[in-house]
Amino acid sequence: MLDLVSAGLPLWALLAAMAVSLFAGLIKGALGFAMPMILISGLSSFMPVELALAGLMLPTLFTNISQSLRQGWQAAVASVRQYWRMLSIMVILLVASAQLVSEMSERLLLILLGGPIVLFALIQLAGVPLRLNVHRRRRAEWLSGGVAGLYGGISGIWGPPVMIYLISVDTGKRDMVRILGVVFLVGAFALIGGHLVSGVANAQTLGFSALLVLPGMVGLWLGYVVQDRLDAAQFRRWTLIMLALTGLNLLRQAMI
Repeated sequence: MLDLVSAGLPLWALLAAMAVSLFAGLIKGALGFAMPMILISGLSSFMPVELALAGLMLPTLFTNISQSLRQGWQAAVASVRQYWRMLSIMVILLVASAQLVSEMSERLLLILLGGPIVLFALIQLAGVPLRLNVHRRRRAEWLSGGVAGLYGGISGIWGPPVMIYLISVDTGKRDMVRILGVVFLVGAFALIGGHLVSGVANAQTLGFSALLVLPGMVGLWLGYVVQDRLDAAQFRRWTLIMLALTGLNLLRQAMI
């Protein structure tokens, strides 16, 4: 049985991967995002990046199903209708960019993703307002979805561009968490589909990914308890802090 999920990793690495998944689920449950970012950065520190990318696929998929449906399927469908522009361009570019995993410089990608995330989060934490004019929101939706798709197919991380857009239009806590769940769920399906074609996702690597689903879901449910106790200001502050830490970690990985 262990051979079906080990992907050739020793027992200590499997246990460490499950612990990373538990923590990633906890943060996702509390803030609504960051699971793929924590998983890819944590797992890739003791296994190949391509295996870490495959490992995040199923826990990301199942936790996003829970998150997107937490307020009912009607609310989830409404979010899809509202953000169809972002979702459509994200899916197209995510599937396309997934085929470029072996061609891209990982260091350059990490720098290009981490730098803007840190800058945006620190500006917001410093109290400098950044709000999009209502007439520019459609353009910003296309742009954020496109950037999310390009980065997502290669790195498994498509949350930060979407987060930046939602924060910029001053989205409320409950709406933000639900919308993120829907966006991430659609992206998770596209990521798996793209990498079934690229070869990163296969029977062995998806077996390993399945091992991480249960700890990820346990962490998610614990995180929901934390999320329900955060008021809007606390939620926004901790979201920005997590964005900044995520961006800094991506830059750290680029420097190694």
